[in-house]
Amino acid sequence: MSLDWTALGQVAAVSLAVTVAVVAVFALGVLGLARSEGAREEGGGTSTPGLTQAGLRFVACAAVVAYGIFLIVPQFN
Repeated sequence: MSLDWTALGQVAAVSLAVTVAVVAVFALGVLGLARSEGAREEGGGTSTPGLTQAGLRFVACAAVVAYGIFLIVPQFN
């Protein structure tokens, strides 16, 4: 039995990079929501661009998760 260590390392590196990217995008979405909430509490109204950016970031995270599930579940392929 032979194990391709290079391929295993590549899979681990890509998994780590995608995980860090998804967490960073999600954190930026939470930051956008917090800033929008802060603007509303100060009486400046809602921050529509902040809400839009947060929503797009959350949709991007959901798309990555859905794609991962698509790759894992054999019935979808």
